[in-house]
Amino acid sequence: MVQLAAFPKCYVEEICSGKIPLFDWIKMATELEPDGLELYSGFLKSYDSKYLSKLRDFIAEHGFQIPMMCYSPDFTIREKRMWQKEVEKQKEIIRVTAELEGKFCRVLSGQKRPDVSEDEGVKLVVEAIQLCLPTAEEYDVILVMENHYKDSFWQYPEFAQKKDVFLKIINQIDSPYFGIQFDPSNSIVAGEDPIDLLQAVKYRVKTMHASDRYLEPGTTLEELKQSDGAIGYSEKLHHGVTGKGLNDYDKIFSILKEVNFQGWISIEDGMNGMEEMKESMLFLKRMRKKYFGDK
Repeated sequence: MVQLAAFPKCYVEEICSGKIPLFDWIKMATELEPDGLELYSGFLKSYDSKYLSKLRDFIAEHGFQIPMMCYSPDFTIREKRMWQKEVEKQKEIIRVTAELEGKFCRVLSGQKRPDVSEDEGVKLVVEAIQLCLPTAEEYDVILVMENHYKDSFWQYPEFAQKKDVFLKIINQIDSPYFGIQFDPSNSIVAGEDPIDLLQAVKYRVKTMHASDRYLEPGTTLEELKQSDGAIGYSEKLHHGVTGKGLNDYDKIFSILKEVNFQGWISIEDGMNGMEEMKESMLFLKRMRKKYFGDK
């Protein structure tokens, strides 16, 4: 059964800093009536089992599951000791995800550093993910690699933001504990067609981020593309209500239906407040019913 989660993209920095306590966000999320909540590793005040147990129980008391953990490893670091540290941190987050009874943990490639070539970067990322897979199997957690654009706390954009680099990485990793987290909006921000990417990875998609982007009137995507073909976080490209922007969600859901998708879709929305998050969640519930007949 397809299930829906909520992720508070609009409150990431506030929750990480403690300005909005994580437990307060959990209570706020009841207004959205999702099936679960996607967490970000930076939300957690501790990785201690006692804290995680308290958090897990609190979320369950509010009627939610914790299906997904959003994490941002940086595997394109050349310095071996620091690179190994990133691998160990990813492994720890896999354990944390399992203790929270989550099934999916995000993995990324890392930053697109100017001094790291494409071939070198691909090698570093593939090796790092492969080193994490035994831990994923141990804890029965699936690593899902997202076609990402840029972590909020990074200096450089995602190394594998482009489809060709993304595919070079994932096509070298074959494991039941590895899949794809598809984000259509990130393809748009990268200056590419999200449907093209989805068609290329549709049989491996385990989870999805659902948000949307819209252009300021009088602006075109071609005008926004930078020299590398990306659009980036342009001031003329805005978050909006899911289903009202540039993404073709009927096409996206029809492809997911074609491959009998049974994973989680997490609403990554709310840059303009909770009311838009509610509207986006209602849209996704309608789409789920239309294509999957769920709930």
